[in-house]
Amino acid sequence: MLDKKHSVKKAFLGGVFSILILAAAAFVLLNQQYIKDQITVWSYSPPANIQVIEDRVDFTGKGQFHFYSTQPQLDGSEQFNSDCPRQEVGNPILGCYSAGRIYVYDVTNPELDGIEEVTAAHEMLHAVWERMSDEERIKIGALLKAEYRSITNNTDLAARMSYYERTEPGQLDNELHSILGTEIENINPELETYYAQFFKDRKKVVALHEKYNALFTDLKVRSDTLYAELTELGASIEARSQKYDTDVGELSADISSFNRRADNGDFSSINQFNSERSALLVRSNQLDADRLSISNDIARYNQKINQYNDISSKIDALNRSIDSIKDLQPAPSV
Repeated sequence: MLDKKHSVKKAFLGGVFSILILAAAAFVLLNQQYIKDQITVWSYSPPANIQVIEDRVDFTGKGQFHFYSTQPQLDGSEQFNSDCPRQEVGNPILGCYSAGRIYVYDVTNPELDGIEEVTAAHEMLHAVWERMSDEERIKIGALLKAEYRSITNNTDLAARMSYYERTEPGQLDNELHSILGTEIENINPELETYYAQFFKDRKKVVALHEKYNALFTDLKVRSDTLYAELTELGASIEARSQKYDTDVGELSADISSFNRRADNGDFSSINQFNSERSALLVRSNQLDADRLSISNDIARYNQKINQYNDISSKIDALNRSIDSIKDLQPAPSV
């Protein structure tokens, strides 16, 4: 009897063990990505520059997990260009999520403080998107597209989405997922709740973006304003200068005629002489005033040109700061 009970117990334990083995196998099969990520996170030791980025973004535990699972790396220009080839000439990139890794370009210009952090957060959300189920992507994608449709006055965003449609067809939702989450302050409450899984305070990331983006925006507005002023002022100077030259020619001819008539005694009275002379003097004085006005406007134009060139140089310097190809060192001389 004891042997029979022992056999039943042994068979029961064997069945339980088999069930546990099957359950474990099923868990591994259904959670391969999570297990791989967990192993990567355990083995990843973030360098100091990545820890600084993580601290400033202030990920939640889940956000940090996804970030570290990609073994993020801050690259100088040469390594970054190798890790993240750009898609279009003239469109520099600041980061990429490639083959399960995040690479961020090391922007050293202090005026662009925060740009690395926003880029890192943007790429982390790409990693999140890759790990979503199809059902999750459909649900979140619908919210993202609805939010995008509600943003009607952001021409820069529209231009970026057009770029992504050209270079990454089929990835519109993926890109919106990263952009809206890191750059747009006020979003649908349901989306805000969704992003709260990854950021303790998402608006801190948005504030970093707005800080450096305001620098570009302000310079562009000033540049565009000056360009419009220069165009208008230049056209005015050109038109007035042409009229001035014509008026000077006409006055010169009239003065010559007046002098000949005076020499020939053609004036019927001193009153006629003085009247016509006064009229010529008025025209001459008006031309002097016109010439002074045009000269002053030419000085203003040159001043604005200098301001415009200064702003253009500033914009160029900022663009060089974020362009990893322009930042490449020249070849050594032989």
